[in-house]
Amino acid sequence: MGKRRAGRELLRSLSKKQKKHLREFGEEHPFYDKVSGRPEATQICELSEDSDKSSKESDSETEVEQVSGYHKLLATLKTSPESESEEEEDESESEEAEESEAEMGSEGSQEIGEAEEGEEDKNDVPEEEEATDTAEQMLSQEQADGTDTSCDPRHGVIEEFTDVKHESEFSLETNFMEEESGDCNADRRDSSSSQALPEDPFKQHMDKELEKEIEKMSTLPKTSNQCQWPRLGQVIFSSTLEKQKTLKADKEVDVKQLHLHKPLESTWPKVNKQFLSAAGKPIDSPFTPLQRELFCIMNSYRDLFYPERNALTNGEEIRHAYCLHALNHVLKANAQVLSNNAKRRDRKPGTDSDDHRDQGLTRPKVLMIVPFRECALRIVHVFISLLEANDKKKIDVSNKKRFKGEFGSDPEEKPPNLKRPEDYEAVFAGNIDDHFRIGVAILQKSMRLYAPFYSSDIIIASPLGIRTVIGAEGEKKRDFDFLSSIEILIIDQADIYLMQNWEHVLHLMKHINLLPLESHGVDFSRVRMLNLNNWSKYYRQTLLFSALQDPQINSVFNKHCFNYVGQVAVRNVPLTGSISHVVVQLPHVFRRLEADSVTSVIDGRFQFFIDKVLPEYRDAIMSHTLIYVPSYFDYVRLRNYFKKEDLNFTHICEYTKKAAVCRARRFFLKGEKQFLLFTERFHFYKRYTIKGIRNLIFYELPTYSHFYSEICNMLKATDNGVDATWTCTVLYSKYDAQKLAAVVGIDRTAQMLQSKKNVHLFVTGEND
Repeated sequence: MGKRRAGRELLRSLSKKQKKHLREFGEEHPFYDKVSGRPEATQICELSEDSDKSSKESDSETEVEQVSGYHKLLATLKTSPESESEEEEDESESEEAEESEAEMGSEGSQEIGEAEEGEEDKNDVPEEEEATDTAEQMLSQEQADGTDTSCDPRHGVIEEFTDVKHESEFSLETNFMEEESGDCNADRRDSSSSQALPEDPFKQHMDKELEKEIEKMSTLPKTSNQCQWPRLGQVIFSSTLEKQKTLKADKEVDVKQLHLHKPLESTWPKVNKQFLSAAGKPIDSPFTPLQRELFCIMNSYRDLFYPERNALTNGEEIRHAYCLHALNHVLKANAQVLSNNAKRRDRKPGTDSDDHRDQGLTRPKVLMIVPFRECALRIVHVFISLLEANDKKKIDVSNKKRFKGEFGSDPEEKPPNLKRPEDYEAVFAGNIDDHFRIGVAILQKSMRLYAPFYSSDIIIASPLGIRTVIGAEGEKKRDFDFLSSIEILIIDQADIYLMQNWEHVLHLMKHINLLPLESHGVDFSRVRMLNLNNWSKYYRQTLLFSALQDPQINSVFNKHCFNYVGQVAVRNVPLTGSISHVVVQLPHVFRRLEADSVTSVIDGRFQFFIDKVLPEYRDAIMSHTLIYVPSYFDYVRLRNYFKKEDLNFTHICEYTKKAAVCRARRFFLKGEKQFLLFTERFHFYKRYTIKGIRNLIFYELPTYSHFYSEICNMLKATDNGVDATWTCTVLYSKYDAQKLAAVVGIDRTAQMLQSKKNVHLFVTGEND
């Protein structure tokens, strides 16, 4: 700390001219140089590894590396120089995103935007301190756990740390296959052999040349066929091109036949052992039945939609499976680039080959969208476990300490006395902040966290986190070039985004796989023709996991996924609905409303409610009526109508303050307020038990089917002997078929939609 104080004192003593020189060149002018022996202590010979690997770099460039790890001259490490402004954007990814988020306060989380807006002002001083302390940081990084000193609490979470050592280590342009430590020959042999095999799914998918097929995909309709798999159930294969071979579920999987890149072949059985023992499978089988069938589809590079992800049961199984696939893809792609680097270096002067097209227009290959920081933390832990061949040989993870601090959680922060359902505890475990993004670079048996996006292989982000970087039309600071060459898009827990902000997901899908606006220093002689032809979206594999079937999620899968290999969707229909879990004796009246289109059903439902349903409940006898409203827009519309009609009501939504929630619950329980407007998002995030309900109205069927039985079972929370007067009314239309099937079952749904009668009655409870 003494050295840091000395550095700060030195910084304060500098004039404006000296500070300007420090920012521009990363060092003080030699005339003012007061450091005596510190440069020798940094052991630059160990840090500038790429100076030995590439004969193209000059001594002057290496001297720049000695001085500062934060500086914009980082671009000189690359074979193709980038502009200073581009490099500044790369190194300050989170700072830019925070500024753009401040501009987007109305779009997403305003509280986060205000907090980070205040933190932006702190950036200037720590950045200059970084310039004076770079030598100390680099020396201590080699000794510290996780090789990260930027996680010093005084820096906060806003500092975007980049050092020359890690930048050169993880640069695809300046590394070679021969330089890899450890079993480099084995890895190179593995890479070359996997590339030589035509049946390697990675090579087969990425090397496929499309020409006339592109026209067919844009004009011809999709053909589909379905089959029954042992674990997944009903699986539907669809494709626009010639009839694809329908996959068959392998009963047993040999790891050696999956073309896993080292060390995944040996580490996967160890990492996945916890699920194998839980499933009661023999240890020699590397996958659970669910993982085996899912990975069979993933490894074929088809798009996948799996709507039966459950945080309580199979969530972690699925996360491990897609992490294996994503990491396998990145390792193969990077090994191909490094191998071709060596071939290009060793080729004779004057000869040029077009065989080394192995990259996209930008480096990021995999984008993983997850709802909370805890999910990102678990993904990174899986990556680390899969890369560590054994306990003795730990991989080098840069910035690990900072990552744990920002993405981990403190168990003491959670109130101990809250009782919530098990599924709630599973979904909201750990750090549930929903505004984040982090770049991960993987190379040569090491991992770099907090890599700038344009130096990352994998980007892990929340919808809000990625939206604030992409920005909106007309904003000055917006960037989506890093999405141009995404080859695998993984959207996990898609149902939660319906509760957050689905517009962020749609915004992402509109900006992925577009041609970049700038070159970002790419070597166009290495770019695949598919990327140059703007055909990236036809090669992108999309993996979509959700806890439920929903029209909005289905729409993304059907309208924004263009994989030439085809799509696979699991479509199992619920035989029994959640109404069977209602334990109270209650009559359920389902009332069908007619609508001509999806858009007209919104107005039709409102008109049907105020004309035919509400008059039956306006009588004082029908007090204690809870109106469950899934959509916030419908909630606002009803609230305004109730105010206009001067009805005796109170309301609770996800934006209601805690004191107002307590007041509304008390008024409703005592009967001082006849109606309670209640939003689905509030129930999703809080899961409070509302006491005093005697009459229930479902303005629309719940998004989550189990919410239906939960809300109905709240009637027993208050036992006043008036259960005979309990009522439940549900509004539905023909466009709610999926939600209706999840509540009453597929057989009853078919009858209710086809029947000439508009009213259907079910009775639940002990006497049913």
